[in-house]
Amino acid sequence: MVRLKKIAEAKPGAVVLREKDLSGEEYLRLARQAKIICEQSGTRLILHNFSDVAAELGADSLHLPLPKLRELTASQRGNFKALGTSCHSVEDVIEAQIIGCTYVFAGHIFETDCKRGIKGRGLEFLSEVCARAEIPVYAIGGISPQNYKSVIAAGASGACVMSGFMRCESPLEYIKTFSE
Repeated sequence: MVRLKKIAEAKPGAVVLREKDLSGEEYLRLARQAKIICEQSGTRLILHNFSDVAAELGADSLHLPLPKLRELTASQRGNFKALGTSCHSVEDVIEAQIIGCTYVFAGHIFETDCKRGIKGRGLEFLSEVCARAEIPVYAIGGISPQNYKSVIAAGASGACVMSGFMRCESPLEYIKTFSE
């Protein structure tokens, strides 16, 4: 939680609490703590994967894999001010918009340790997705201060960063490097 607190205090656009290996109960405990930290810093918290936990905590932001998003009713989806999914094709983006997403993550754009050995989809893919999207698109996968401007130039509204925030000494100083 110390790292999350430092990241939240650095004021990113949002923090996605993604923990794939936890049970719903474990995620609920973690999300309760994360909610307090993010509220104190004024940083949006986006819960991930557990729509029931999001509902229980009264969260206004949820990110789901597209198959799970399809399972929610229109009424359930309407409970969230921010609703997103990860997209890997233009068709995914179009479906996400129809379902009611307010944003999408598109990726993975560059090679990344998270997807070791799998080639990134690249900036051409990102440009195509952004051209077809009517909602904000955030690039994900291998994003760094060195390539951030290229994803913005491709049409992305922003980008998602994980490894850099987890490895840097100071999240506040690290976030500043994206605007240099």
